[in-house]
Amino acid sequence: MTRSDPMQQTLYKRILKTGLTGHNPAKAEQGYVLFSPMNNINQTLLINMAGETVHVWQHDTNVGIYGRLTETGNLFLGAKIMTNMDLFQIWPAFKGGEIREVSPSGEVLWRHVDPGHHHDQRPMPHGGCLYMSLEEVPEDMAPQIRGGHPPPDGKTKMYADVLVEVNAQGERIWEWRAIEHLSPADDDIELSEPRWEWSHGNTITPIDDERVLVSFRAIHTIGIIEKATGKWLWKYRDPRMGGQHDPQWLPNGNILVYDNGTQRRHMGVFPHSRVFEINPTTNEVVWQYTDAFPFAFYSPQVSGAQRLPGGNTLICEGLRGRMFQVTPEGEVVWEYVNPHFDENIFGFDSNMVFRALFYTPDDVPFV
Repeated sequence: MTRSDPMQQTLYKRILKTGLTGHNPAKAEQGYVLFSPMNNINQTLLINMAGETVHVWQHDTNVGIYGRLTETGNLFLGAKIMTNMDLFQIWPAFKGGEIREVSPSGEVLWRHVDPGHHHDQRPMPHGGCLYMSLEEVPEDMAPQIRGGHPPPDGKTKMYADVLVEVNAQGERIWEWRAIEHLSPADDDIELSEPRWEWSHGNTITPIDDERVLVSFRAIHTIGIIEKATGKWLWKYRDPRMGGQHDPQWLPNGNILVYDNGTQRRHMGVFPHSRVFEINPTTNEVVWQYTDAFPFAFYSPQVSGAQRLPGGNTLICEGLRGRMFQVTPEGEVVWEYVNPHFDENIFGFDSNMVFRALFYTPDDVPFV
């Protein structure tokens, strides 16, 4: 039998129903969803609520690891540059290396190269970018950082995040270094994480000119940083939130978070993910979504969530390539599973999606 034979495909691919699997037009908010499969098709796709692809960006390299639309309808994304690949075992999975702004026709309008760039990048009003990079932790500091376990690849160097802002000319105009603002004693690494990285940032988003919202997966921390001083204005650490992604600042001042739940298996709880909304003034969880059967909603890696204009929430269960929309009451009213399988950077047959984003028709004038 050949690999094209259905019985030679992965079990997951054989049994999975892909494409549009459900849509309640009366309750689902109508628009478009943008996503980039984390594999070698090297594409960013825009689909409508019928699950039809209405626009495709074809890239000359892997997406590193997602893109979003600017206010003018261009695609702002990370590109995976195939150099500097061997820092540690999982580094190729989430590295970028180049940030690009691409027109709907595919023309690259702006580039910024940083070999340490990874995970996230946000366009700024001044024409530049806010993004995540990394640097090596000093040899004398690394042993002081508590937690984690020895890396399986035997690498001894540890890395930590650097938050960076550049102007339109690519010049650094602001940076925040984890090695200067995290505490080796207090910001311990989750026990399930290898000691390749101290912080493993996966999200940076500007709240306004003075503040940024960040997520550091390996130390189960989200928070708000004051750019002028580098100080934490709010810091939320909870091991039960292990592996979290994509905190988003909501208009009501609360924060929406995808809680992967990777630590629950160490706490005697069924592994499961949830999406929750937290009030940063009181640290009260004011809304959450979980599945009635815990295992049915679980992505130990990647993933995200977005509050939509009408109050629904778009959720990306990234490991399964599943994107779905829920009402405030938790009813699933739209669901789509990425049908685009291909080999990823490690050779696995994958339909994973790091992040999916919803756009209204006014946001996509090129469609």
